[in-house]
Amino acid sequence: MAKSSKLVAAKGSRVLLVRRRSDGLWMFPGGRKRPRETERQCLRREIKEELPDLQLGRLQLWKELKTKNKRSGRKMSDAIFVAKKTKGKLTIGDEKEIDRVAWHKPGAVRLTPTSRYIRDRLFPKNAD
Repeated sequence: MAKSSKLVAAKGSRVLLVRRRSDGLWMFPGGRKRPRETERQCLRREIKEELPDLQLGRLQLWKELKTKNKRSGRKMSDAIFVAKKTKGKLTIGDEKEIDRVAWHKPGAVRLTPTSRYIRDRLFPKNAD
């Protein structure tokens, strides 16, 4: 089982990203799994905490990543879900962790290593 879950939601050529307050890097929303929680339950809980007014449609598991990021050396264990429909206001629920949320072109902002890895595989033409 993956240790965390991430959401990839797209609208046209833009994807939903949140910015970490700690270092200013952007990432796909999501977070760490709790004991006895499935990856899907983890994602729905994390989205409710981070973006409480966002409504997720059907979630489809894209991939489970269990690898080492070649750029950062960080081990990744993530379940990556794609949302078919996402709607609602982009309201931040966890202001201690996140300071911005927006729809961005995938290659237009500085991403965390895991989010860069996801972006490069799902949106290769938009990579840095």
